[in-house]
Amino acid sequence: MKIFAANWKMYKSPQETREFFAQLLLPAQSQLVLVFPPALCVESAIESTKGTQIKIGVQNISSKSEGALTGENSASVAMSMGCEYALVGHSERRSLFAESDSVLNQKVKFAQDIGMRCVFCIGETLEQRKSGQTFEVLKNQLQLGLKDVKSEKLIIAYEPVWAIGTGLTATPQQAQETQSQVVTWLNENGFSGAPVLYGGSVKPDNAKELIQQKSISGFLIGGASLNPESFAQICQS
Repeated sequence: MKIFAANWKMYKSPQETREFFAQLLLPAQSQLVLVFPPALCVESAIESTKGTQIKIGVQNISSKSEGALTGENSASVAMSMGCEYALVGHSERRSLFAESDSVLNQKVKFAQDIGMRCVFCIGETLEQRKSGQTFEVLKNQLQLGLKDVKSEKLIIAYEPVWAIGTGLTATPQQAQETQSQVVTWLNENGFSGAPVLYGGSVKPDNAKELIQQKSISGFLIGGASLNPESFAQICQS
């Protein structure tokens, strides 16, 4: 089963969210479709997708159920609303909000403890790739972020940071090579069977070739997921 996950980042209002799902036409086939709207649009997304194959998630969670944590999202509350998934470790959270591997590890463990499924993101910068550090960076993120984490309900998303929102995309060969290394590490460290998604400027015109790669279990899609037609085309790839 392939997984197609949409990360809307800080785009769309509740009304635009309802309009998106009203226009979205997905193929009736065996696949998992996830949408991560902004926190203020989660409720309208859940209401709009009742009775469909689409699952809704949150883009960020706290490692605490509640507390004096201004601006954070409670995973417990999100679950009570109908969210089954959470993004953890996206490069924008790591770089813009200084979330450390230790903090991300706490978030994954808390989410798993309450029964929420995580999409754990990893990725390297262009400088790290050019210097031949790609897998060392990814291995370090996996070792620290997944310390004492259970293998159940875990999805990995490999997103080369240099290909997020830049228009650049790893070639199918680059994506396969890196993701096969990630899959090998997962298999050797107790996470056998965890799906590994590819993210980074995925579009309808490159999705078909990318999805054919052996180690790519699906996509984490940014900009192209904001349009219902292009998102549907990727899901048909």
